[in-house]
Amino acid sequence: MKKFTKKEIQQIQAHGLTVSQIERQLQLFEEGIPFTNIITAATQNNGIEVLNTFEKEKLIALYEKEKETLAIVKFVPASGAATRMFQSLHLFLEEFNPEEDSLNTYLKIPTSEDLKTFIKGLSHFPFLKILRKKIQQLYPDYKFYTKEKRTYLLIKTLLEKDGLNYSNLPKGLLYFHKYAKNIATAFEEQLLESAYYASVKNQCFLHFTFSKNHVEGFKKEFDRVQNKLERKTKCKFHISYSFQKEATDTISVTPKNALFKDQDNNLHFRPSGHGALIENLNEIDADIIFIKNIDNVVVESAMENLAKYKKILAGKLLQLQHKIFKYLRLLDKPQISQEILKEIKGFLMAELNIKNPPSLKEEINHVLNKPIRICGMVKNTGDPGGGPFWVKDTKENITLQIVEMSQIDTSNEHQKNLLQEATHFNPVDLVCGVRNYKGEKFDLKMYVNPNSGFISTKSFQGKPIKALELPGLWNGAMAGWNTIFVEVPLHTFNPVKTVNDLLKESHQNI
Repeated sequence: MKKFTKKEIQQIQAHGLTVSQIERQLQLFEEGIPFTNIITAATQNNGIEVLNTFEKEKLIALYEKEKETLAIVKFVPASGAATRMFQSLHLFLEEFNPEEDSLNTYLKIPTSEDLKTFIKGLSHFPFLKILRKKIQQLYPDYKFYTKEKRTYLLIKTLLEKDGLNYSNLPKGLLYFHKYAKNIATAFEEQLLESAYYASVKNQCFLHFTFSKNHVEGFKKEFDRVQNKLERKTKCKFHISYSFQKEATDTISVTPKNALFKDQDNNLHFRPSGHGALIENLNEIDADIIFIKNIDNVVVESAMENLAKYKKILAGKLLQLQHKIFKYLRLLDKPQISQEILKEIKGFLMAELNIKNPPSLKEEINHVLNKPIRICGMVKNTGDPGGGPFWVKDTKENITLQIVEMSQIDTSNEHQKNLLQEATHFNPVDLVCGVRNYKGEKFDLKMYVNPNSGFISTKSFQGKPIKALELPGLWNGAMAGWNTIFVEVPLHTFNPVKTVNDLLKESHQNI
């Protein structure tokens, strides 16, 4: 067992962590995090429900009927800068010398395809007008420059601090959509979208997780759009926000798993990924929580159709809750017939995807009395990321889980083949029930699988380090929840991973 110095203990405690937590993290570095044991891919009617038109309409009606009595919150992870959106443009700034290089020649090399698409689609980006205005301010003689210099300065002005600073802003504050009379950020579109399915008595509640240094930017943007949106939707918007807690940071180690010390001889802690947001989610007081990533938005004309599927997922949650709560109240009674127990076991297998349901009353109660998540799943079109699988844990339990690529041992031929059989992809489209049948909030931290994070290699101050990421918010952090996968159409998934994604139809106001 590692013996910590007094200074190390002080630094650990000052960060809101305990020595036992750091010992556990060091143990994970030493032993490694076991790969997830996938049994098979979840597919249509084998873990993924495919609803017919009648079922969809019934679920929408159920949600519409009950939502006015519910506390509903939309939870949007919105932290981090948009740097990765512009990787190809950064590469151009690094490689291209406008005084010496030919743009036509550069655009012929294979790595310039994204840049070529960006230049060709320039007139369709929502930020073009403000970009041109900024260029005129910075470079009054811009129009007299060579094509090479104009292109270089345009991209430089878009990305860098003296210009629009898009490389350092969070995605939520970037302009995503252009309309006849205005342009809208992803943040504004998330607000507007919520009015289509998450308003209760003309009130919309949204919770965003920000980085602390971006709070003022989001507050300013809310002040800019609030009155306009409230007049338009007849809905009052209530915004709350939180930060990833320092106490969820993890320790860094050297490649040989010793505590890493920075140039001032201090321990180095790192944010532990979006899995840490289970702490933030745990503090949301609501009956239903919608979860959606900040960059997954559509233009206004597509919102009503998108909202239909949000209502379907929420209706599915309510439908399941009614049955689960009824059974839990029956289990509360001193006596329960074998016939009812048999009925409940049938429900566990048929509707909750429990492969080997228990027989004892107390064990059945334990299986039923958990948070519930309904997860929309889209057909896989080659997007990188997690997907739905049947998974076996160390206790031989088989459950439905969202599994990330990093959790799968692709050196194992059998596991690799199972991965390739996946038919669906996780678009991060969740509706969560976080109260029990008595109306009490679950402690979501009790349902995390601590062994489902991953270890990555990073660098700090020019030295290699190993970093530990906590179980992801919608995979390991929710591993102990009751989970239902429902197929939703691909048009409900419209992420903006690169700037050129803004050229897709779902982001163009055609």
